[in-house]
Amino acid sequence: MPLFYKSHKDNGYTVKPEPIPSPGNNSFLSDTFTSDAPPDKQISAGFYRQEGGKELVYAYDYDEMKINLEVHGKFTISDETGATYTVSPHDTFYFPKGCTITFKVEGTDEIPESEAYALNFFCGLRPNGAA
Repeated sequence: MPLFYKSHKDNGYTVKPEPIPSPGNNSFLSDTFTSDAPPDKQISAGFYRQEGGKELVYAYDYDEMKINLEVHGKFTISDETGATYTVSPHDTFYFPKGCTITFKVEGTDEIPESEAYALNFFCGLRPNGAA
């Protein structure tokens, strides 16, 4: 069985992922690959970008893991218990099914909010486009 490949030029890493509905219109996500399996066992992976401005609150109805690749500004992730993490590149997160997570990117003294963003790789137990 052959492997599948997409260049960084068209997989959501160097090209901004697709916009997703969000309060600030500043959240972007693209599925790069989805496994060939029954829908309840499919794994989708790709890139998620959150830009400065309004936070994104997301209720997970599937398990997902993220690895942060880049932060320009300040990136925080918090859950419904109040636990909050300031994210740095290469930090890894596991979001179990049922949790509600808040993603927030802000500017800093050096980086204006209009230029602030965080780029993450994700892998989740869900069909393509079901985020």
